[in-house]
Amino acid sequence: MVDLQGQYAKIQEQVDSHILEVLKSAAYINGPEVHGFQKELETYLNVKHVIPCANGTDALQIAMMGLGLQPGDEVITADFTFAATVEVIALLHLTPVLVDVEKDTFNMNIAALKKAITPKTKAIVPVHLFGQCANMEAVLEVAKAHNLFVIEDTAQAIGANYTFKDGTKKKAGTIGIVGTTSFFPSKNLGCYGDGGAIFTNDDELAHTLRGIVNHGMYERYYHDVVGVNSRLDSIQAAVLRVKLPHLDAYCDSRRKAARYYNNAFKNEKFIITPKMGNGCELICDNCDCHVFHQYTLQITNGKRNELHKHLLDNGIPNAIYYPVPLHSQKAYKDARYKEEHFKVTNELIDTVISLPMHTELDEEQLAFITSTIINFINK
Repeated sequence: MVDLQGQYAKIQEQVDSHILEVLKSAAYINGPEVHGFQKELETYLNVKHVIPCANGTDALQIAMMGLGLQPGDEVITADFTFAATVEVIALLHLTPVLVDVEKDTFNMNIAALKKAITPKTKAIVPVHLFGQCANMEAVLEVAKAHNLFVIEDTAQAIGANYTFKDGTKKKAGTIGIVGTTSFFPSKNLGCYGDGGAIFTNDDELAHTLRGIVNHGMYERYYHDVVGVNSRLDSIQAAVLRVKLPHLDAYCDSRRKAARYYNNAFKNEKFIITPKMGNGCELICDNCDCHVFHQYTLQITNGKRNELHKHLLDNGIPNAIYYPVPLHSQKAYKDARYKEEHFKVTNELIDTVISLPMHTELDEEQLAFITSTIINFINK
């Protein structure tokens, strides 16, 4: 699904050199590489504050802690996503409220969001799934009307741009009060272990978050807030500093592969290709709104599971993201949830399939993948 070895081979000399410098300095925690990466990512995102942390799940939890959310507060998020988003809500004894998604973009349905708001609602967590932003202009309008925090889950969309109706652009994760991301190795910007970060333009919130990630300390052994131990280590920061200048090129490579896939499948009646938030069916040459962390098809003839097995039998990696919606998971079942509220999600779990998507895909590989799928679907 992701060729990390091929990607590493192209930057091996730089990566090895940066890691060796960390080993020589022995500055493994909060060393120069961490501070350097923080500043460089702030510049790339055009955001005032980046707070590195240990992983993307911690980033979400720390963001909610920093906002002062209290047990019983309701937090709305999408039903169709990875469990980490709802996991941290439950861990903090907040009340998760799951809503359905849009069939075309897989992101939060705004009508469902509006219906889910109650007097106990305190925050919205839009998940920028598979690499493109949720409808942030609409999310912000809802949040403003009800005085709610917006916490962006940008684990799959770092590098993506969101364009507002007036033409202004912002990077994913810098639109709400706070954004979070993951540097898991398979991400568009991934390290060689675990890592994450939190973004905000709010000075006071940034100060709070910096204390929380480091045991609540601003001065050693003086604990001003309740914190956690969640720091990005220097070796991972060193890897990320090497890869950050390549991020836009990595995203362009993924878009190129997505364009090939889309063109190959555009006349297939049983295949729905990913749609862009602006309504584009094919990715234009200057597209910057989708970074294709995943390339996800919908198979409409009932053969998704058979296709999944057929591809594996032919040596083609693929995955089903996600086979069980959050509202049906044992850990998060709730009597409040009715199946009729999740019509799209319940359809997607039976139709979606994600194909190989990474920076090293070449046309020979893409041709083999697409022809294998088309031949199977039409037989």
